Amino acid sequence: MMGHPAENFYKYEDQSVTMAKDIEVGGQGEFHAKDYHDPPPAPLIDAEELTKWSFYRAIIAEFIATLLFLYITVLTVIGYKSQTDANHGGDGCGGVGILGIAWAFGGMIFVLVYCTAGISGGHINPAVTFGLFLARKVSLVRAVMYMVAQCLGAICGCGLVKAFQKSYYTRYGGGANELADGYSTGTGLGAEIIGTFVLVYTVFSATDPKRNARDSHVPVLAPLPIGFAVFMVHLATIPVTGTGINPARSLGAAVIYNKDKAWDDQWIFWVGPFIGAAIAAFYHQFILRASASKALGSFKSSSNI
Repeated sequence: MMGHPAENFYKYEDQSVTMAKDIEVGGQGEFHAKDYHDPPPAPLIDAEELTKWSFYRAIIAEFIATLLFLYITVLTVIGYKSQTDANHGGDGCGGVGILGIAWAFGGMIFVLVYCTAGISGGHINPAVTFGLFLARKVSLVRAVMYMVAQCLGAICGCGLVKAFQKSYYTRYGGGANELADGYSTGTGLGAEIIGTFVLVYTVFSATDPKRNARDSHVPVLAPLPIGFAVFMVHLATIPVTGTGINPARSLGAAVIYNKDKAWDDQWIFWVGPFIGAAIAAFYHQFILRASASKALGSFKSSSNI
């Protein structure tokens, strides 16, 4: 997510909007800070980007990143379950455990965001893309194409896991997200909403260009809090839903696993993340950044002219 917001949201140094600090040499050495202005919102429909190679390169990057994400994480889940299956000679205390699974998800997001941020923005998640679209950081065309690429990448990633671990894949659930026994649908939906809110809120905070204008270390550190957010949410919600917070991740596993329970619960892993992403976008843009009051103030000023 680096560059023009409609192309790479993680680029923190927008050429048209920076906060410069000029220190005068001589005299009293007064400190001056230029006013910061938010980057212009991405157009809803940007037909021009369809003619650029960078657009298609970004889509390919999202596809490959999501493929790798699902391949590593689902393989970790299945490996853990096979190592702890007492019915097949497993050790109940063996494997990486829930902590290791959470690290696999969070660590891969850290790695992949770092690798793809300068190309596609490193969304790797339709909920993140949806939140950035609502905040006018990406165009509708880019958002839709990213989501398609992410879902296809997730399906292919899970397909690779099944190809390499065919004997284990179906036996150990295929890494599919399902609501755990003992939890109501409302609880599962709430867990997905809150978990996705944490993730998308972290994305907005870590990639805020205003913070970059003030703190030069923010761009370097951005993938780290995003990965940690995924890690922490997994620790909390794996026992409830297996942790979705990424509709592409849930869809890819459900398509390849293809069992009724995974499909029956699938809506939870789309509705919940999209609601959580929308709330995070609203909270960051209109409360923390006070975009609504700025817009209202600008309207009032123009009406008095």
